Amino acid sequence: MSVYPVVFIVLSYFVWIKCIYYRHRSSLVKSLNRFMNVLTSRDTVGADIRALVVTAHPDDECMFFAPTIIRLVELKASVHLLCLSEGNYYNQGAQRKQELLNSCAVLGIPDSRITIVDHKKLPDDPKAEWSVSLVSSLIVKHMREHSFNMVLTFDGSGVSGHANHTAIHKAVSVKKALILVIDWQVGTSHHCHLLIISLTTMFASSIFLTCNTALPSIYSYLASTGQVANDCRLLSLVTVGLFRKYISFLELPFSWLLPCSLRCFLGSQGYRQAKDAMYCHRTQLLWFRYLYITMSRYMFINTFQMIPQGPKNLKIY
Repeated sequence: MSVYPVVFIVLSYFVWIKCIYYRHRSSLVKSLNRFMNVLTSRDTVGADIRALVVTAHPDDECMFFAPTIIRLVELKASVHLLCLSEGNYYNQGAQRKQELLNSCAVLGIPDSRITIVDHKKLPDDPKAEWSVSLVSSLIVKHMREHSFNMVLTFDGSGVSGHANHTAIHKAVSVKKALILVIDWQVGTSHHCHLLIISLTTMFASSIFLTCNTALPSIYSYLASTGQVANDCRLLSLVTVGLFRKYISFLELPFSWLLPCSLRCFLGSQGYRQAKDAMYCHRTQLLWFRYLYITMSRYMFINTFQMIPQGPKNLKIY
């Protein structure tokens, strides 16, 4: 077999990748316009986006979300980060917190837009089961304080399968539920019985509330279950198989062809920026991290799927 057809195929594949990179910026703006239902010019689309990236540990922001953060910052979007632990698994929490701030500075997120949670019930531990209701309430509180219209986090597989990653997805997924309220009065107090049926996890539970008025308790519970504004788009980072995950930028045509809600790609300059951000996490730079930085498609490519939010109209009886 002649070597020329092989060379032609390889060169054609690289030319295809180059063409995809050239087309990506305009296609990204169009996707954001369509996705956010915004009719605006190419130069101002980013100003309409208030994005929150929710991660579990310091270094997640650059290991997994760097292409998205860099592209949104380039478009002048307001990008915030909510990290739900200090990464204190090896008692390095203070050092890793500073590493996160340094990494975000490289990615373009100022300190004022970074929130790091230090909660005893949210330890950095792959064996720990994070409370979905606690994570959900923290995310929703942060979302409402800043009026975000885009939230990006992990999908159900968490990219690496880490239990803390998947807990965030569960918390964001259980966003809207059908709530039936039976209200009755005994003496001067109002009692409410709420039956909550999750539309995304087929989970059901019930709680009893005793309060002076019913509505404050209902609103409080809605916050704890993740009720968000209807104009807020929830996106999960797509987990891919090992082969696609570790063929670096060569995976790009697969991500370009396969359906998704949003794509973010980096070229060589953006990759260097993502790599510099990863180098800020000195405590995490073991030998296999260098392989990850070189081979992982997540240093170049992010694809997202929309997380369904359930029914638009919440019925309260």
